[in-house]
Amino acid sequence: MAKEKTTGIYFKVSDKEQQLIEQRMEDAGVSNVSAFIRKMCLNGLIVRLDVPQMPDCSKYLKSASNNLNQIARRFNSGGEYCPQELLDVRESLDNCTELFGQVLKSLAKIA
Repeated sequence: MAKEKTTGIYFKVSDKEQQLIEQRMEDAGVSNVSAFIRKMCLNGLIVRLDVPQMPDCSKYLKSASNNLNQIARRFNSGGEYCPQELLDVRESLDNCTELFGQVLKSLAKIA
């Protein structure tokens, strides 16, 4: 349970400052002014990463793991596997590796 807040801090800002605060809130994906100002005052910054490659990475990982599980089940029950299935898994993992490389390069530019 969060501690109840009992003390207020009140201050005035210019119209331009308010616009800048609202813009930064929008950039951070925050809609509560009090929470935003409290977070900024206590921690100094808010980082919101927009990583457009993540949905594709997730898709490739899910595809690879599903295919690999199907191959393993079939193989463990005495069945055979098709080499093309393993190539499909490899292709999904290669695509994912490439996308993660792009993500890491983007993150390295932040620092």
